Amino acid sequence: MKVDVLTLFPEMFTGVFESSILGKANEKGIVSLNAINFRDFSLNKHHTVDDTPYGGGGGMVLKPEPIFAAVEHVVTSSPKPPRVILMCPQGETFTQKKAEELAQEEHLIFICGHYEGYDERIREYLVTDELSVGDYVLTGGEIPAMTVIDAVVRLLPGVLGNEMSAVTDSFSTGLLEYPHYTRPAEFRGWKVPDMLLSGHHANIEVWRRQQALKRTFTRRPDLLDKLELSDQDKKYLQELQNNHKSEREEQDGLSSLF
Repeated sequence: MKVDVLTLFPEMFTGVFESSILGKANEKGIVSLNAINFRDFSLNKHHTVDDTPYGGGGGMVLKPEPIFAAVEHVVTSSPKPPRVILMCPQGETFTQKKAEELAQEEHLIFICGHYEGYDERIREYLVTDELSVGDYVLTGGEIPAMTVIDAVVRLLPGVLGNEMSAVTDSFSTGLLEYPHYTRPAEFRGWKVPDMLLSGHHANIEVWRRQQALKRTFTRRPDLLDKLELSDQDKKYLQELQNNHKSEREEQDGLSSLF
């Protein structure tokens, strides 16, 4: 996969692209990560990339010419049309499902903006996707782009040491991930659950599934509405709901005594 990031601050990506999982994937040739300063594609001697908005108003707007020229430059080496992704607060909220979709592509181009916004013609005639990482405002699209790139690249075959890691991560299965433990078996009096020490792999898998269901039920119950659950899952969730209801009624009873 080839990933090109168009930004006014390519130096922000140096450490990210050369470190940890992304750095190793780049070294192995699994992915090619490039940060390109689109100021270099400005059409005037002052290398201007922004201007005041038509109609008045505060802030500056990114001009279309440098962005179009930069995208067209990196597209020339693509055997097929790439996905051109605009990092934008107005975009589709980024999810694990979207990461899995983008991981199937051969070439991704990210556009990172600053200032007040983009000339609307960039949005209408150049990009294929608009993505947001959440309902808040950042100073630019660089950090959101790093987030998306990290989530996508780690899904590529050969990037992670254990190929099952990406499959069992939170959200990949639709559930939050079950709790993990490692040595020592007891630390400051806190013990690893007996089930994980039993060596009975089938029972461990059942335990892990139930723990994932429990953690999702407790922290992100909204995710359960989107899942296809087995009869065994539904039975366990019903037990959790019944226990939760009993505990709440008990707490209400205690509070009424005071």
